[in-house]
Amino acid sequence: MPQPVPYLFLDVDGPLLPFGGPHPGPAPAGAGNPLLPRLDPGLGPQLLSLGCALVRATTWLDEANEVLAPLLGLPALPVVRWPEDDPHVPRGVHWKTPALVEWADGHPFLWVDDEIGPLDRLWVEGVHPAPALLHRVDPRRGLTGSDFAALTAFTDALGGAGRAANVKNPVDTAADRPAD
Repeated sequence: MPQPVPYLFLDVDGPLLPFGGPHPGPAPAGAGNPLLPRLDPGLGPQLLSLGCALVRATTWLDEANEVLAPLLGLPALPVVRWPEDDPHVPRGVHWKTPALVEWADGHPFLWVDDEIGPLDRLWVEGVHPAPALLHRVDPRRGLTGSDFAALTAFTDALGGAGRAANVKNPVDTAADRPAD
């Protein structure tokens, strides 16, 4: 039986829009975010090549699909809807972590963010039954070749399920993870 396609939960500020480094050019027309000139359009094809089901895990919510998806050459992606306040999140665990584990619902996943810490990893190991890679990106540089090497190594260890299927974004549309 083939491995399920892993989810790749993707944050925007930090991983896609780095906070450091020079501005490579002017912002796209109509862009209101001063970090948009730092967006590397080449990241879209690289993310798709991982063969994961890409999911927005950002406070940008739907705006990420409206603004960033066209610049990256990505389709509209599912968006994690964050709970208002979860009093059950243990101290030191990032507020996104429980929602992402719930969304993954026992499937393998990768989480790319600049705010992941050691307690997030320990908590996920304790409650999530499938393989998970919580990959912290340097927010000054954003996603780099070494980050993609780590993500690829993880998906390869899972059997490269999505890459073998060669699909644009293998999202589990039947469930499109937790309803709003």
